[in-house]
Amino acid sequence: MPDEGGPAAYEELRGDGWARLLAAARRRLERTGGALDGDIGLTAPAESERRTVIGITGRYRPETVRRLTVPLHDLDAYLRHRYGTGLTQTLARLDGPLRDRPAERAAEDTRRAAALDSARSSRLAAHTWFTRWLDRIAADGTLTRLVRRADAPLLGAAVRVLEALPEDPARIAPLPVLAERATGDTKSLASGTPLEQLVLRALAERGDGEVPRDRAGRRVLWESAGVIADDLASQVLVLNAGARGDSPVCRWLREAADAAIPFRLTLHQLASAPDPVIPAARTVFVCENPAVLRAAAAELRETGAALVCTEGVPSAACHRLLGDAASAGVRLYWRADFDWPGLRITAAALARHGARTWRMTAADYTAALGHGESTPLAGPPAHSPWDPGLAQAMTGSGRAVMEERLLPLLLSDLART
Repeated sequence: MPDEGGPAAYEELRGDGWARLLAAARRRLERTGGALDGDIGLTAPAESERRTVIGITGRYRPETVRRLTVPLHDLDAYLRHRYGTGLTQTLARLDGPLRDRPAERAAEDTRRAAALDSARSSRLAAHTWFTRWLDRIAADGTLTRLVRRADAPLLGAAVRVLEALPEDPARIAPLPVLAERATGDTKSLASGTPLEQLVLRALAERGDGEVPRDRAGRRVLWESAGVIADDLASQVLVLNAGARGDSPVCRWLREAADAAIPFRLTLHQLASAPDPVIPAARTVFVCENPAVLRAAAAELRETGAALVCTEGVPSAACHRLLGDAASAGVRLYWRADFDWPGLRITAAALARHGARTWRMTAADYTAALGHGESTPLAGPPAHSPWDPGLAQAMTGSGRAVMEERLLPLLLSDLART
């Protein structure tokens, strides 16, 4: 006679001999929509599990067995005979009804498709970086996780943020203002929020890079899109630049130039000046690494040319200073490391500010390559439109050259100027 009664009647099934077996059965039935086809198995079974399987199947299994298999039909028949309930009903009484995984997956697929279709209707869909971003968050499980957490609307919010970015990077948008404009919540793009992470992944795709792990790197990534998280943290390092105006900032720059002292300008200082801050020098050289500027300050002092250091990807403060300088007729000579990011930085500067290159030719690269060991090039390749042979030479060698290797030549240029 099958056992009758409430939950106590199933107490045996809560023992060690049954726990893994029933858990495996639940997973299998939820995955297959309740089909009783096939087997379930236990690897490295305990003694209690071995005895349970022998009782279910009626077949002896030796103590040395490493894996036990049980047909679902046998397990269902055993439970019907013993308790009067089949496998599905028994599992429901023990731990609640089975989930319909196929139906859930179908519903997830529908919500995923709807979110992607909505995003792809954006005017940004004409851009390769935008479609690449959507494809990647769909392929790596990001969108699925959003759907399962009922956060799929975040994708639409991210698209609205991207659509609201300044079309002209020279026009700066404070991050809270952008957040309010796109989402109605000034804090929605705060550091670490899921929405910020989605948007930064899109901006990284636009720049052919990765999302930085550190806060300073993420700030620079925002600034590359014309968005300022902190106008005091956005800075630019200058040497011997001087300035033409009479605001406090201009006077500080002149005093720093007279003493050949490197000076840091913030975006807040530049933006709050009554007039654009224009370097007094008619020619400004631009480098990527602070070591170059430090060496120029130490060796050339006040006899050196005006020098601006981007310290990697140019900040909004850097673009503000050099953009105003270029508009006032100052000639900009720009260089960066001989690596793929350096080529992208230089190409962007030439397009944005009308800059000219400074020792960034294929001949400069080839000569420097022969004067020491070099690290391998990393990341996606870039073009060098000012000298296509440079990118070709770098592709051929597969090696990067940091601009510090050119330091004697760079200091010589700065001294002559």
